[in-house]
Amino acid sequence: MATSIRLSRGGSKKRPYYRIVVADSRAPRDGKFIERIGSYNPVLPKGDEKRVILDVERAKHWVAAGAQPTDRVARFLDAAGVKERAARNNPNKAEPGQKAKDRAEERASKAAEAEEAAKAAAEAETVEVVAEALDEATPEAAAEAAPEAPAEEQAEG
Repeated sequence: MATSIRLSRGGSKKRPYYRIVVADSRAPRDGKFIERIGSYNPVLPKGDEKRVILDVERAKHWVAAGAQPTDRVARFLDAAGVKERAARNNPNKAEPGQKAKDRAEERASKAAEAEEAAKAAAEAETVEVVAEALDEATPEAAAEAAPEAPAEEQAEG
């Protein structure tokens, strides 16, 4: 019979309380179990000694008998010195999915196009300003602008 050391949930809604049990791996989570070897109360603060209560001798017996602990129970057993738990590392877990990567790439390309268009518009504007300045700087334009100013003053007076 394949046995596992796992948590069995108790407590009320939003107030969890777990029993650490040895059960047949085919039994339901909160169903029939072979032996209760401890408890876990996640509501208590992390430093509290009553947060995890574990019968170390029975845990050693069941681990020696071949019972497989779940990830959370393996953490408790490692902290109690019963069974060494290998640290797990999944560097790809935080990496976004393919669709998110595609959306980010699309956003980046749109931003680059918008920046390019803004740069082109600013360049065209500077060209227009320079062209207007050159038009005003020509002697013919200066001669045309000079007679109009005194004529306007005389009409007002």
